[in-house]
Amino acid sequence: MERLVAVEGAKVIMACRDMDRAQAAVKEVIELSGSENVLCMKLDLADSKSIREFAEAINKDEPKLNILINNAGVMVCPYGKTADGFEMQIGVNHFGHFLLTNLLIDLIKRSAPARIVTVSSMAHSWGSINLEDINSEKAYDKKGAYSQSKLANVLFTRSLAGKLEGTGVTTYSLHPGVVQTDLWRHLSGPQQFVMKMVSPFTKSSSQGAQTSIYCAVEPALAKESGGYYSDCAPASCSAAGKDDVLAQKFWDLSCEMLSVTWE
Repeated sequence: MERLVAVEGAKVIMACRDMDRAQAAVKEVIELSGSENVLCMKLDLADSKSIREFAEAINKDEPKLNILINNAGVMVCPYGKTADGFEMQIGVNHFGHFLLTNLLIDLIKRSAPARIVTVSSMAHSWGSINLEDINSEKAYDKKGAYSQSKLANVLFTRSLAGKLEGTGVTTYSLHPGVVQTDLWRHLSGPQQFVMKMVSPFTKSSSQGAQTSIYCAVEPALAKESGGYYSDCAPASCSAAGKDDVLAQKFWDLSCEMLSVTWE
């Protein structure tokens, strides 16, 4: 994705947890795109301290931020918790992005027109939000927790669109497709076998980035906000993904758990 954006001449900041792999990726992006305006910065979305340090640096050093792509993902992993005590999947996939966006939102508003793109999944349609046990402490099903986190992405985007109405900042969530990445590493048994069988029909990383790029730069979406997309086109999300009452309750819970407010 970074390579394709760099081709358009944008300054690209790759926010990465593993800096060794990040430096290698930066080198590849520069070589393939011909753009030198690419850098990486340390960001661990499983740790609010890292998120705050990253956001502080961006707010200090960058005069504008026109596009924020919330692309981090943890999928069907064994039960674990983030540095702040959140279940890992909801913690990284939702709370990390929620906090990061909150800390950068003033800069994004000043940069309008601007866009916030959050990568969800078709798995959101199988999910539900357990407001009474958001961290799956009473019971943990790794597939259910993943689907919950992806539904959280859709609800976050929907709520954020309403709160940003009139600011010139628009928001989008999307399903990238079944992409060949190491997200599959926690699959086992029959699930792993199925993925191996369908792998010839899955998308490469470049192909999987297309809908994110579409949401980030497509001129036709300039007046659209809060929607869900797949294959570079509007798509239907689940009924839960359109539930504004649930979205508001979950928004309030997220603010409470992260101790943040939104203007």
